[in-house]
Amino acid sequence: MALPEIKTILYTSSLGAQTRPVFRQAVQLAHNLKARVIMLHVVEPVGEMGRALIHSYLPDDVIKKMHDEGINRVLEQMKERLEKFRDEELKAIDRDFDFDIEPVVAEGQHAETILRQAEKLGADLIVMGQENTFGHHSPTTHHVVRQAKIPVFVVPTGKQYL
Repeated sequence: MALPEIKTILYTSSLGAQTRPVFRQAVQLAHNLKARVIMLHVVEPVGEMGRALIHSYLPDDVIKKMHDEGINRVLEQMKERLEKFRDEELKAIDRDFDFDIEPVVAEGQHAETILRQAEKLGADLIVMGQENTFGHHSPTTHHVVRQAKIPVFVVPTGKQYL
């Protein structure tokens, strides 16, 4: 039985300090498999208490404008990070290959949103970091691995790997 073809890789990023190994793996896999990469960053929604406080001080149109500007800032940060990572990684490996990564920002609880976006975007593989300094999977990684309907590639992000 042949393995399923991987055409789309969903690379999840917290935009934290130790995300470079995850990026490196996603890009290398995409190159080897000739797959496209979608970079996903999940933003948790404001809780009910915060929402009530915000609504008591600001009108709805201002809240929407602030929300949209915040999402656009995150997208711009992702694009800048991708350009920097791309340039530095290609120099480091002294190879020339082209890759295109589509940044996506989604709102919701991390694990559920990753799984929902993987399905929505037609991902064939999820690449994510371990995101825990003690050598264990974070609750988000653990949940995604247990619930995913597609393979999940977990990359250690501890200092020993950098």
